Amino acid sequence: MELSADQARARTRILAALAKAGVDLDLGTVEAEGGRSERLAVLGKAGSGKTLLLSEIVRGLMELGLRPVTGDFESRNTKARTFCVLAPTNKAAGVLRGRGVPATTIHRVLYTPLYHPDYEAIAEWLTGEGERPAADTLSDEALDRAKAFYARHPSIPGALAAAGLRGSDFIKGWKRREQPLDIGLIDEASMLDATQFEDLGQLFSTLVLFGDPAQLAPVGGGGGMVFDAMAEDAKLTLGRVHRQAADNPILDLAHALGDPDLEFEAFEDLIHAAAARDDRVVVAQRADAVAMARAPVLVWRNATRVRLIQGFRAVHGAPSHDLIPGEPLICDGIELPLRHRRKRMDLEARGLIKGAQAIYLGPGRKPGFSRLHLPGSEEGDLSVASIIQIEVPGAEEPIIPTAASMGVLFLHGAAVTIHKAQGSQWPEVQVFAPDLFAAARAGRVEAGIALWKRLAYVAITRAEHRLHWVTRYMLSRPTEPLGTDDLVRNAPILALEAEG
Repeated sequence: MELSADQARARTRILAALAKAGVDLDLGTVEAEGGRSERLAVLGKAGSGKTLLLSEIVRGLMELGLRPVTGDFESRNTKARTFCVLAPTNKAAGVLRGRGVPATTIHRVLYTPLYHPDYEAIAEWLTGEGERPAADTLSDEALDRAKAFYARHPSIPGALAAAGLRGSDFIKGWKRREQPLDIGLIDEASMLDATQFEDLGQLFSTLVLFGDPAQLAPVGGGGGMVFDAMAEDAKLTLGRVHRQAADNPILDLAHALGDPDLEFEAFEDLIHAAAARDDRVVVAQRADAVAMARAPVLVWRNATRVRLIQGFRAVHGAPSHDLIPGEPLICDGIELPLRHRRKRMDLEARGLIKGAQAIYLGPGRKPGFSRLHLPGSEEGDLSVASIIQIEVPGAEEPIIPTAASMGVLFLHGAAVTIHKAQGSQWPEVQVFAPDLFAAARAGRVEAGIALWKRLAYVAITRAEHRLHWVTRYMLSRPTEPLGTDDLVRNAPILALEAEG
């Protein structure tokens, strides 16, 4: 792979740190134990080649035989050198997995699964570390289904689900990881808070962060990011815009925001000019109600978010006190008592962490349960005890169409704040310009940069292929009914029920 000069310098520095840890990618040698630990940060704006460099490092580690730790299943072979590619959210990890990088979430590695002995041999066989087990626990046909699934999606829980098992059949529980890990590569590091960074520092002997300093700092972080406090010689900056060769107008706009003299009105002029010459940028007077079902409108203010959600539900004919299949949701946390700590870990490990997206499929078999689809999840659909809240403009209390006594909290997901969208990407993104104009008028500054510029940067770089710049408080009528026929379903529903 041909790297630019700045990528090559960063790669050389990373390889030197790995060599100190006993993994020499240049010589192709791996020592049995790690050496001196080091902390590095690779920083660059969108399109600077961070993911390309991360993928190159991962490819080299896998070619040397290092085993990726994904949190699905860990062999008892403790002598093997390992590495982890982590992201703060399931959506961000899914973006990396879509590019061939074996990534998982920080939650999923901080807590490790305890497998039932009857199924541990199957897991070792699937990962290539054991012989095909005798067909005592599962039939030969079920084993073949599990093997075929794992070949397409390297997920042990997903493969066992394809064989007809539920998570409660083969996972006895979850525990906080006690044993340290080897090499950690952390994507979207701008989203890390101080506690997560400290936990990762205690867990990994070698840690390399990949982050974008132009994004929004974590809420409650004082406007700073964890890599700000690192030594200057430990920060590797990528300056060249590699995807610029594709003449990407979205990235052109993102990098234009780096001009300290740029005002909001001038930036909108740039957007209109880009839309006039390239269909990858669209200026629209109305938000598209059909697109909101799968990719939320990005806003700054909560009041705007609530009004857009109500408009979305109204134009789709959703009843005020109930949900219809196809409505989007956002996980807002998990409420379970301490005695159900195991169940909480199980839900988080399956991707139901704060900020995760879900699509409502319908009511579950039990009162208070909902059937959900997790976009990008390797394990298909879920049935969970749910507390779903739909906020109403001007009302003190939200409407709650379904509520278990304890379970997963959800908000409606037709619109989300830009802060919550950080780490996610969608093929097409709608950005609500009136909110960014309000941020510009407020005159707020974060870490020396106008807040509206950070908001605009994060919002427009969530778009993979097309950016829609919505200029007015208006919503289009849908051209098709809301439904679930467009969802990619790859595994049976797994019922996740709390005892008692």
